[in-house]
Amino acid sequence: MKNLFQLIQSALDGKPKDFTSGNLNTAIFLLAVPLVIEMLMEASFALVDVYFVGKVSKEAVATVGLTESVVTLVYALGVGVSGAVAAMVAQRVGAKKFKEASLVGIQSILLVCFIALLIGIPGFLFAEDILRLMGASDGIVEQGLVYTQIIFVSNGVILFLFIINGMLRGAGDAAWSMRVLLISNGLNIILDPLFIFGYGPIPAMGVEGAAIATSIGRGTGVLFQFYILFKGKSTIKLSIKQFKLVRSILERLLKISSGGVAQYIIGSASWIILMRIIAEFGDAVIAGYTIAVRVIIFCILPSWGISNAAAALVGQNLGAEKPHRAETAVIRSAILNVSYLLIVTVILYFKGPAIITIFEQNDLTVQEYGLSALSILSLGYVFFGLGLILSQAFNGAGDTLTPTYVNLFCFWVVELALAYTLSFSFDWKEQGVFWAVVISESLLSLIFIVLFRKGAWKNKRA
Repeated sequence: MKNLFQLIQSALDGKPKDFTSGNLNTAIFLLAVPLVIEMLMEASFALVDVYFVGKVSKEAVATVGLTESVVTLVYALGVGVSGAVAAMVAQRVGAKKFKEASLVGIQSILLVCFIALLIGIPGFLFAEDILRLMGASDGIVEQGLVYTQIIFVSNGVILFLFIINGMLRGAGDAAWSMRVLLISNGLNIILDPLFIFGYGPIPAMGVEGAAIATSIGRGTGVLFQFYILFKGKSTIKLSIKQFKLVRSILERLLKISSGGVAQYIIGSASWIILMRIIAEFGDAVIAGYTIAVRVIIFCILPSWGISNAAAALVGQNLGAEKPHRAETAVIRSAILNVSYLLIVTVILYFKGPAIITIFEQNDLTVQEYGLSALSILSLGYVFFGLGLILSQAFNGAGDTLTPTYVNLFCFWVVELALAYTLSFSFDWKEQGVFWAVVISESLLSLIFIVLFRKGAWKNKRA
């Protein structure tokens, strides 16, 4: 027990560590603990918003669901670029090329500034059109338009959080990325009820108050990220003098990012279309589905933490020319991830009603649809956890194209066709969407098992 506490303390102390040597189980633990906490904090943004917004109206919850389904495209950019940044930084840190790792970080920051403007301006101007395109009713548009506009305008802070935390993870400084999310989420939890319901001089702003609280929380986290990088707290140390375009590094970053962004856009676009299909069955279904998905994501994100640990270990050990150690790290991480999600599946399947009522106490119809979604989607957890680890192994190696092709086939060819066919042709309605997700995720995992065993990914370099 004493050794366990010492390991946890070491995992959270924020001190630079070398993950290319020593006990591999210890390395996985030291990286995974802060990353799991970080992912839980990221998931809490959505859960906290839904919890408080759920006390406003079902239209408010539906607004959050529809907006977030579109903003997943922003998340796709953030996750895709951050994966490329993490892989490039990890391999350079593994090779002890710290100056080059810092230059990768600079190019990613410059790239975010450009992307944020590209998304923010049209997102703000066409927010109403986006909501209506997603099937929003007049009530949803009336209550949620400003919420959607704020979320799009503040997309830059979302991108910075993802990409700089990816930089820190790649460097092995997972404890710092965890602290960033602790600060951001802590502020969001405090500010959400203040801005949504009002207190003292602060007026009640309803659902748009949730957007303001989230933006302030994330913005504060970004400021802390820059403090870490410029004050030399991380393995990567930045300075104003480094802020210049380095064409060779930027081109390499864009090349690797393109595959990473594409694979997540494929996944995100499929979720948007699934939400559009769900919208055909009414606001209550949208609200129930939104609650269930937030619970699902909250439980899955620790798996993202473990998979990000695996990706960092793959990158650093390939950079140090230790492919066998990288492969072993992936296998052990997969075992850990599947074990965790098996436990979660059992809990969600049998305790679903109690969990759903935490977020919706009044509308029995919303509860019914939320429970249906939660029960079915949770059945695909174990396969999802396995596929997530294996896909991140490819990303950590810098091979972002292979996961892109697999995602394209499983999500666009299989998932969307199944969702439409089961929902309308077989008249399964919203349950057709739920089962389509489970089947496609399971197929994706089986494909990745075959590709991982072939071992070509071990020869890739970022």
